[in-house]
Amino acid sequence: MDVSRRLLLPLAAGACAVAVVAGCTSKAAGRVERSTQAAAPLAANELQDDYQAVIRDVLPSVVQIEAGESLGSGVVYDDRGHVVTNAHVVGRQETFRVTTATGQQALAAKLVAAYPEQDLAVIRLDSPPEGLKPARFGDSAKVDMGQIVLAMGSPLGLSGSVTQGIVSATGRTVSEPRTGGGTGATIGNMVQTSAPINPGNSGGALVNLDSEVIGIPTLAATNPELGGGSAPGIGFAIPASMVRTVADQIIRHGRVTDSGRAALDIVGRTVLDDDYEPSGVAVVEAQADGAAARAGLRAGDVLTRLADTPITTITSLAEALASRKPGDKVTVVYERGGREARADVTLGEM
Repeated sequence: MDVSRRLLLPLAAGACAVAVVAGCTSKAAGRVERSTQAAAPLAANELQDDYQAVIRDVLPSVVQIEAGESLGSGVVYDDRGHVVTNAHVVGRQETFRVTTATGQQALAAKLVAAYPEQDLAVIRLDSPPEGLKPARFGDSAKVDMGQIVLAMGSPLGLSGSVTQGIVSATGRTVSEPRTGGGTGATIGNMVQTSAPINPGNSGGALVNLDSEVIGIPTLAATNPELGGGSAPGIGFAIPASMVRTVADQIIRHGRVTDSGRAALDIVGRTVLDDDYEPSGVAVVEAQADGAAARAGLRAGDVLTRLADTPITTITSLAEALASRKPGDKVTVVYERGGREARADVTLGEM
């Protein structure tokens, strides 16, 4: 490459002005334009090659799960036949048929344990086949907005399907519906993506261009204005860090022993004001020696704020707690006998 071309390439957007100041000829400007045009398809081909390399690398680790009449996806977690998926994929089933993306014969599997509070579950193949390929899980701390991602799974039963998008946001707190097979869980630190998440994608893999699973696609946003239909381009995945935390405990102990999730240790219900609008969470029961009880809260109190977050419903309380950790100290604002009061609470663990 000649010197004039090296100087002009970074300034291609202002090529005419640069050409005048630098004394460039129109012939030189033409060479820059042709060089830029030639680079575009080259870059596109390189990106396409990256996509295809990731798909070849990761897709063998993504499986289709038949749970009774339902279909979902899963990710091979280790070479012992453990597969991680969503709790709402396994539902109430304890036995499953698992098909790999390469189209091998369906394999029998059994439930190890489900953890609906985080919408995760682990199943295990009865007879893991030779060459079973576990997925590589990435570092959630390195996931950032704008990263290109691929969603792999079995949408609508179409096993081995791939969609593409970007990381739209991180740190989202999302509450699942209890209808339509959802667990009703409130999940924090979720990865938002524009990669389409369709029915059957749940439990599959959200993958970066380093062939690392950075999340488990779980649900798509719904738009009430569309009658509850999916909102295009807004999907959510459970981050890899939480997947590993839950899966490792289930595999080691058969259950989750340390959720890492904060709790007030109460049973509560949403209360309405005089205009029938949600206005707080009434404490129905405060667990003996639980976080709320130790701070002096009791049945009949109405919680209206946790730290800086207004509390109007059970869901808003769950979402406020989802961003906290056990042991965090927070100020809870509540009403008792028509008067407002405050309590400093050291959060417990769910």
